[in-house]
Amino acid sequence: MSTSLLPVGQFSPGNDLGGYIQAVNGIAVLSVEEERELAFRLYDEGDLEAARRLVLSHLRFVVHIARSYSGYGLPQADLIQEGNVGLMKAVKRFDPNQGVRLVSFAVHWIKAEIHEFVLRNWRIVKISTTKAQRKLFFNLRSAKKRLA
Repeated sequence: MSTSLLPVGQFSPGNDLGGYIQAVNGIAVLSVEEERELAFRLYDEGDLEAARRLVLSHLRFVVHIARSYSGYGLPQADLIQEGNVGLMKAVKRFDPNQGVRLVSFAVHWIKAEIHEFVLRNWRIVKISTTKAQRKLFFNLRSAKKRLA
């Protein structure tokens, strides 16, 4: 069993972000039935190939979410990488018996990982943050727009 998510040659570390996004967009989206079957195989049997296919099929969604965080001045590739970590956590914790699609469940995990990354890296001077400070930080932009 291979540990790589993408076949060799499809994307290599020397390529730019555009190449990665192009490779991700070339991965087929799973149908609802395929997703449920893979999710149950992972949940019931611990099938790692099913987990791999679930992760691969949702990478384009991570790119979409990560693009919405581009205003913080952080590298897009790093945001996508953190989102991918969140997606993998979501796939690991996903329970197909709940009756929701993986993408609906994963959005929380993807955004949580990206939020943590932004909070850790947005400023040079690190400050500890409370839940209230994080809420204020992520609502600041919309509040500025309302006041302007």
